[in-house]
Amino acid sequence: MQIYWTKINQIIDESPEVKTYLLDCPEGFTWEEGAHTYFALEGFNAGEKPNRSLVRHMSISTLPDEKSIGITTRIKEQCSEFKSILKNINVGGKVALFKTNSNVPLRRENKNIYLLSSGVGLATFRPLVLEYFARPDNVNQIHSLNIDSSKEFIFTNIFESATEKKFTSEFVDSREAYYQRVQELAADQDGLYYVVGSDEFLVQNIALLKEHGIKSNQIVLDKHARFMENFLPAEVAQ
Repeated sequence: MQIYWTKINQIIDESPEVKTYLLDCPEGFTWEEGAHTYFALEGFNAGEKPNRSLVRHMSISTLPDEKSIGITTRIKEQCSEFKSILKNINVGGKVALFKTNSNVPLRRENKNIYLLSSGVGLATFRPLVLEYFARPDNVNQIHSLNIDSSKEFIFTNIFESATEKKFTSEFVDSREAYYQRVQELAADQDGLYYVVGSDEFLVQNIALLKEHGIKSNQIVLDKHARFMENFLPAEVAQ
């Protein structure tokens, strides 16, 4: 396993609780839209066994042509050891990346794509939207729906409806409004539905989409194949 050590070159406050850490791109490090990586703090591999409390699975919120690796995360006042350390790291601090992969690249199948996310899960979709803006080939249109009860919505400069780009963006702050819109969007029986959020959020969305006629192969999750059966067992069985 190759470990890429790199430095933080910028820290952006996206909202009072959400930060984006922009990292220098190590030589040989590559990724595509929808990628995730293991993000580790200094000392995680200092002992005989890795210190898992210093490692998190994170989405990369930037594209390669932005020349920085973006890691966007929510850090609350009461937080884990990992988040507490991360909160106090300054520009120039060292971090590590490894096991980078993508489960949610744009599926260019001449269909409508629906991006359903909760809170900072929107970070996973940011590079997909930018990739679509740069190259809309074989994608009919994209509709993003994000729920964040904090009302501190992120990336609003990118997630802004643009008719000429065939892109629609919606932000809601209540579960009732969110799930009502999901039901309405599911009227598109041929669409592709990307879902990013907590496991509970995934389960609830999948149940609602299936209830309204959406099939497993139309639902895209940011999960490794070995974990997919926990969420979409019907698809695995086919």
